[in-house]
Amino acid sequence: MTRRRWIADEVSGNHAAITGEHADHLLRVLRARVGQEFDIAAGAVVRRGRIVAMPDGRVEFELGEELPAAPERKITLLLAVFKFDRMEWAIEKCTELGVSRILPVIARRTDAHLAAASAKRVERWRRIAIQASEQSRRSAPPEIADPIKLQEAVSLNGALRIVLAESEQKTILRDALAAHSGEEIVLAVGPEGGWAEDELQFFQKAGWTSASLGSTILRAETAAIAALAIAVSELS
Repeated sequence: MTRRRWIADEVSGNHAAITGEHADHLLRVLRARVGQEFDIAAGAVVRRGRIVAMPDGRVEFELGEELPAAPERKITLLLAVFKFDRMEWAIEKCTELGVSRILPVIARRTDAHLAAASAKRVERWRRIAIQASEQSRRSAPPEIADPIKLQEAVSLNGALRIVLAESEQKTILRDALAAHSGEEIVLAVGPEGGWAEDELQFFQKAGWTSASLGSTILRAETAAIAALAIAVSELS
């Protein structure tokens, strides 16, 4: 049976711990006990971990052998902020697919109340990413950055930077990725209603490649997941 994987909150030498709310599921739902073994992502490596103590709100592990870990893909998702329940679903699924970084962006069509509240949601988004990383057996969660404005986001570095646009008629995402060498890529997915025309011009002036996901109009969260799945497939 495959062992569950946990991402350590604390690591010191051959010892690690998960704490607080992160430890609750292991303590209360899985009813962990001393001596049980799990895979523990401890920094840049994954090691076999055996529970040695469970003081209040804390599970402590003794770390053993290093285990093989799947290579992490370098895919950044520039994700315009949209309805939080759907955005959380997108963050969870994109984490499972292997995104390395998610950068929330305040776009022209981001609702004002969502833009104002987005900074307070970041910690929740990070918890969702940790949980999804453990479920999908990643060695580390993706970075979830603080929300920024589009003008700052377009300057992101990347060997290939692609903005998804419904108005693009010539290039589909798979073709834009086909000749890519496998270095870091950045994908930009707009909010509900898509990017505004002046925003697309802003991307173009900054040297981004425009691509589409086909003729079907997708919800923002569907577009993010579909785009990432295509990118992962092409880079594999």
